[in-house]
Amino acid sequence: MARILSHDIFNKRSGTVIAMAITSQPQKAGFPLTYPLESKQLKKLSWVKISQIRTLSVQRIGKKLGTVEPERLEEIIDGFKQIVGI
Repeated sequence: MARILSHDIFNKRSGTVIAMAITSQPQKAGFPLTYPLESKQLKKLSWVKISQIRTLSVQRIGKKLGTVEPERLEEIIDGFKQIVGI
């Protein structure tokens, strides 16, 4: 499972998406390496693995399971910025 970060227009035009991995396995590392997700749309408590960014073909992406509120997405992006030193 993955959290798509790229904008829909980019996804359609490029045929790819920019995504971060999501896992339901409990994580030892905290923020900024992981970010907890609690959602009714997910069956279990899950974590975004912020350091695991991928570019994937849109053909590999299944149906949309849900969205993250803008404030939470901003926190995830802030975690990425901390990892890369921005």
